[in-house]
Amino acid sequence: MNIKEIARLAHRWLGLTSGLVVFIVSITGCMYVFQDEIRDATEPWRKIEVQQKAVLLPSALSAIAQKVHPELQIGRIVYVSKDRSAVIFLTGKGQFYTVYINPYSGAVLHDQNLRKDFFTIVQFIHIYLLLPGPIGKMVVGVSVFIFLALLITGVFIWWPKRKTQMKRALTIKLNGKWRRVNYDLHSVLGVYAFLIAFIVAFTGLSISYDWLKKGVNRTVNLGTSYEFEEKLPAIKVTKALDSAKLMDISFLESVKRSPGSDMFLIAPVEKGSGLLNITVYQKALFYYKSDRYYFNGNNGELVKELAHRHKSNGLKLNEMSYDLHTGQILGLPGKIIAFLSSLICTTLPVTGFLFWRGKRKDKRKALADKV
Repeated sequence: MNIKEIARLAHRWLGLTSGLVVFIVSITGCMYVFQDEIRDATEPWRKIEVQQKAVLLPSALSAIAQKVHPELQIGRIVYVSKDRSAVIFLTGKGQFYTVYINPYSGAVLHDQNLRKDFFTIVQFIHIYLLLPGPIGKMVVGVSVFIFLALLITGVFIWWPKRKTQMKRALTIKLNGKWRRVNYDLHSVLGVYAFLIAFIVAFTGLSISYDWLKKGVNRTVNLGTSYEFEEKLPAIKVTKALDSAKLMDISFLESVKRSPGSDMFLIAPVEKGSGLLNITVYQKALFYYKSDRYYFNGNNGELVKELAHRHKSNGLKLNEMSYDLHTGQILGLPGKIIAFLSSLICTTLPVTGFLFWRGKRKDKRKALADKV
């Protein structure tokens, strides 16, 4: 058995093992790519008119959202941009809500139950298959790792022996028999989508797994470890500052230090850390360029600043993962490319299965003829 035969064998059985999951992850990826554009077109509460006055402070937004859901706890608070409503996440008792508020007037624009939100459900299928968190993450993760191997073995199997055969190998023979067309759709489209599909799959894994993220960071940084990026100051909580006051002080300081930035994400203080984290994104709904600030929970003092310009190349690449994964790093053209690539990936398990079933039928027929 030569190396190409081994590759074919591995490709066949790995594909049959992971095909269903790859199909589901790919098709939900297709559906999720344009979620911001679709939401903007169908959810009028996401957009507001810009006003020439200061936005309300986080404590005010938090108090308004708490009145809508007094039984829940405030999670993240997001100032998306000047022309978009602020979004407050609330959780508790198995409930997940987002309250959209006009940051200038304080008017509640919409109250959304995330458990019934279409794109949130699509996202959870994409990441967890709607299975319990750790199990779903493992099933999807293993399947996507297998998919990376399938992409590599697929190109290896497809690669023509001679350069003169390259043009024919890159052509789908639409006037051939259906089995030939099916094979071409599987192999040729797979080759065309290879690079984008590999990037999309790899960045998805990088977003999900910290150990892979650290590996990418270390590799890109040529083995150099940047301690200032990883290490957080140890804060002992003695007399914690009122949470509303802490958020307001921290938000105003972040605005001052990142002028001209669009999106401000305020995360709640994690238990035991004593730190309030605010991440500031230069462009709304884009996650690549960001500044991070950490504030002492006792007094609101800034204890760590990690500006985008000071980050290592490894960390910058990791923070680019979501924008690469969705294609939005290149704007709308990038999203279209990611969508088409995911659409092709949706077809690969189907055409691969049909090819395998056809071969299996031929073998059975051949055995029956011998008998």
